[in-house]
Amino acid sequence: MTALSFRLLLLTALSSVNDYLFVSKEAVRNVPKHSKRVTLEDVARAVGVSTITVSRALRRPEMVSEGLRTRITTAVAELGYVPDPSARALASRRSNVIGVLIPSVTNNVFADVLSGLYDTVTGTPYYVQLANTRYIPSVEEDLIRIFLSQRPAGLIVAGIDQSTASRALLEQADCPVVQIMDVSDTPVDMIVGFSHRDAARAATEHLFARGYKAPAFIGARMDPRSERRLAGFSDAIKAAGPNGTLRKITTAEPSSTHLGSELFDKLMELEPETDAIFCNNDDLALGAQFAAQRRGLTIGRDIGICGFNDLEVMGAAYPSITSIRTFRREMGELAARKILARLTEEDAGEPIIDLKWQLCARDSTDRS
Repeated sequence: MTALSFRLLLLTALSSVNDYLFVSKEAVRNVPKHSKRVTLEDVARAVGVSTITVSRALRRPEMVSEGLRTRITTAVAELGYVPDPSARALASRRSNVIGVLIPSVTNNVFADVLSGLYDTVTGTPYYVQLANTRYIPSVEEDLIRIFLSQRPAGLIVAGIDQSTASRALLEQADCPVVQIMDVSDTPVDMIVGFSHRDAARAATEHLFARGYKAPAFIGARMDPRSERRLAGFSDAIKAAGPNGTLRKITTAEPSSTHLGSELFDKLMELEPETDAIFCNNDDLALGAQFAAQRRGLTIGRDIGICGFNDLEVMGAAYPSITSIRTFRREMGELAARKILARLTEEDAGEPIIDLKWQLCARDSTDRS
């Protein structure tokens, strides 16, 4: 068959199905030349929000504010965005793994969080995969990338101090994300935690209320959450009066009971008038108490001591040690429940959950 004959045969075949293959001239004129399909990213860029926010507004409009919902629906209409069923089907092919990123696997604080998390996930189709960031932002960023490449069912991340790159990755994640251990008005997606600054300020105010005049701060590692506790301590010192002195001793070393003893001794050499100590965790508080006892000081009367987190040993110590109780197990449970609820299209509740804290006053701050 010659080329000419083939062309004639093809034109004849097309003319017989003309109504099916061609649209009206008016419709053709209304289609932009070289147009491309409008994507979720295009809508997000137009509104100035993340793609996960746009996705949430379209799937669960009750989860975003009315004003933002209006902006998004307006952009969708103006841009002509139409959800891609094939892309949605591909996105639904997640693994059954819930990724969890914490900064330490030896800290009892995170052990309690994981206990609540594992107990909540047990019996569901999902499994927990744990990663240790070791308090290093670049390591956290790398681990987030690894998790996202595996298409996790959800992510739980400790803290709110992610790097710019890490936060961008989490905002673009096509899965539920829960930040824990802190609170913020601008979570990536959802958050369960408490205010370290408020809790530390209350602990310091408790020392003043018990009659101590010269409290000091002892801190180790000094990650962002510890820095916020120091800020809360400073708030209370400033509020106590213009003559308040910010007594403190901190180190970047990892926390331990032995380190608490060392820091207490150094503090008393530098600030001998100190009559009370707020420690940024319970390990340090226990070590400080041991050191004070070795110096012959009477706990409570001569020196007040307050810890943070209220591990079991605080109530068992002699004398028992005052501490700020944080609801760590509940934190893990709620984070897991929010992930599971989102995965089953149930109501995950408020995106921001502040679990607060509780001051547990014991013998170590009882001057009587």
